[in-house]
Amino acid sequence: MLKGKRIVLGVTGGIAAYKAAEFVRLLVKEEADVHVVMTENAQKFVAPLTFQTLSGNPVVSDPFALLEDSEIGHIALADLAELVVILPATANIIGKIANGIADDFLSTMVMATRAPVLFVPSMNVNMWENKALRKNIQTLTGMGYHLMEPGEGELACHWYGKGRLPELNDVAEKMEDLFSPKDLKGEKIVITAGPTQEPIDPVRFITNPSSGKMGYALATMARRRGAEVTLITGPVSFPPPRRDIQWIPVRSAEEMREAVFGHLGGSSVVIKAAAVSDYRPKVTSEKKIKKGSSDYILALERTKDILEELGKKKGNRILVGFAAETEDVMVNAKKKLQEKNLDFIVVNDVTKPGAGFGSDTNQVKILYPSGQVKDLPLMTKEEVSQFILDDVVKLLNQKKNQ
Repeated sequence: MLKGKRIVLGVTGGIAAYKAAEFVRLLVKEEADVHVVMTENAQKFVAPLTFQTLSGNPVVSDPFALLEDSEIGHIALADLAELVVILPATANIIGKIANGIADDFLSTMVMATRAPVLFVPSMNVNMWENKALRKNIQTLTGMGYHLMEPGEGELACHWYGKGRLPELNDVAEKMEDLFSPKDLKGEKIVITAGPTQEPIDPVRFITNPSSGKMGYALATMARRRGAEVTLITGPVSFPPPRRDIQWIPVRSAEEMREAVFGHLGGSSVVIKAAAVSDYRPKVTSEKKIKKGSSDYILALERTKDILEELGKKKGNRILVGFAAETEDVMVNAKKKLQEKNLDFIVVNDVTKPGAGFGSDTNQVKILYPSGQVKDLPLMTKEEVSQFILDDVVKLLNQKKNQ
């Protein structure tokens, strides 16, 4: 979503200014159009040439600078910006903007822009806790400016506490938030992701190759669009997608079932993207099963069908299912759609390149009870998630208008 976006990055005089260079690289990699504005103090930490080289655009600091066609610099950038990010945001720049002081290029440009402005603070813990700064922050947020909470840990000044620059990926995610529509605000969405593991003994289990990437992408996109998200996830190899998502790790199909129904209350949407085991060992050994001289027969039993149970109890909720198939794709998907009482189902052929387990991309069809089929091309799982959530929004609006 940052592709092609015009971002003005304000860099101020804090030790974390060196991280702003890395942040420019991150934004350029996302194909954003980045324009850097530096304060005089910022230039004592990092040379303007660094940012000009990384961004491909001139760096501005002179409040009397003219840009192309004799445009007044701070006004031209103020009009150009779709989002202004101040990183690092020192106590000084926060105090200036909160109190309407415009005495350099950056503060003047912020006063002149109509674009959203995001402050990303970095400072000593005692400065962060100072009463004057707290008052300025309250003033800033009250005026509609956006501000991230700093991280906690060892600071450059050797103090320990709150004041670290937030992780750059978290800053980029916050920027994505600001560009995203909030058409799911007020909705509570429960999403399942990943595989389940059914233990055979303490060291072995039955599972599948699901990575959880599809469910995690859905959770991230739903939160960006304003939803309150509960992500119930089987074992995966990566951390929670966001700090403001309720993240509930489980292992077995039964644990996932208990978590789903334990968090169902108040939800308006349930999206079952997890690859839940259909079978589990009938008996689980308390000790490791030792290798013998003859074959070992493992007796299996069915796990409870969470999606089927949800379909019977869904009430006025929207229920979305997934189907990973290898043959008779449409036949199996239509059967599941009807039998599970789904509002729609997302199906993919996991034998296709780029559409199988563990991939960053997916190629799906979306089937509806009306018989309509939406055939999507190969795209990233984040892009697939947006199509799914668009359909969820349509159904929510239809229910509200009934």
